[in-house]
Amino acid sequence: MSNQTSVTEFLLLGVTDIQELNTILFAIFFTIYFVNITGNGAILTIVILDPRLHSPMYFFLGNLACLDICFSTVAVPKMLENFLSTSKAISFLGCITQLHFFHFLGSTEALLLPVMAFDRFVAICKPLHYSVIMNRQLCVQMTVTIWTTGFLHALLHSVMTSRLRFCGSNQIHHFFCDVKPLLDLACGDTKLNIWLLNTITGTIALSPFFLTFLSYFYIITYLFLKTRSCSMLHKALSTCASHFMVVILFYAPVLFIYIRPSSGSSLDQDRVIAVIYSVVTPALNPLIYTLRNKEVRSALTRKMRRWFRLDKI
Repeated sequence: MSNQTSVTEFLLLGVTDIQELNTILFAIFFTIYFVNITGNGAILTIVILDPRLHSPMYFFLGNLACLDICFSTVAVPKMLENFLSTSKAISFLGCITQLHFFHFLGSTEALLLPVMAFDRFVAICKPLHYSVIMNRQLCVQMTVTIWTTGFLHALLHSVMTSRLRFCGSNQIHHFFCDVKPLLDLACGDTKLNIWLLNTITGTIALSPFFLTFLSYFYIITYLFLKTRSCSMLHKALSTCASHFMVVILFYAPVLFIYIRPSSGSSLDQDRVIAVIYSVVTPALNPLIYTLRNKEVRSALTRKMRRWFRLDKI
């Protein structure tokens, strides 16, 4: 160890090792990122500006849109820069900061999804008590709790990773700084870090996943046992369909990445799956909600008509 020096910066090797694809990939990911920012920005704007959407369901949807914008922004701009750059370097502090905010925003979104499912459960199964149960104070308290929990979870990983000694190779086989690729470069014992990743992050991922599906199990059971009208059943299920699709798109790749054991042969798989949940899924969320949600579509239409009228004036 005496002839090894501490690493002060890392090299992000990116999505692919084929340099000829960089220009094409830049165009593709820039387009997806633009759709993400535009779509989620539009949802966040109408949720704030339209009084008809000032309800718990759209309050949480606004939080989801904000998280999707920030979540992609942690990794995508640096990835786009590296497509056109020969350096691909990121400082040690920048790497740890990126790791922190990626896990902060990702775990916060994982905790937000079961809260949104609980909101739908109360709305469908206890409609007469909905306004009492899902009052403004409870919504704000739940939101503050999940954002704080996500921040503390990420802080644990960022502090524990920053305390490791990195020496020798500084090449990260990924397009952003994540815990697993950094642990592969660390010198010394990383058993505690791996245990924390498997246990804490596994709990953060699995618990909300099961709570979300538990809420939908009760919703579906209630609808089939209590609802005799097919139209009412279809309407109730359609209100949950958008959120259910978002849950599947978010949890499936996250569980695959962080729950299964690490292996050297899985590096390419990890990068592809990370692209799905960090780049593609946040861009799909606004499309899912606007295409399937009549109130969101109506609010967008009203705002667009109003803007066009103002432009003509």
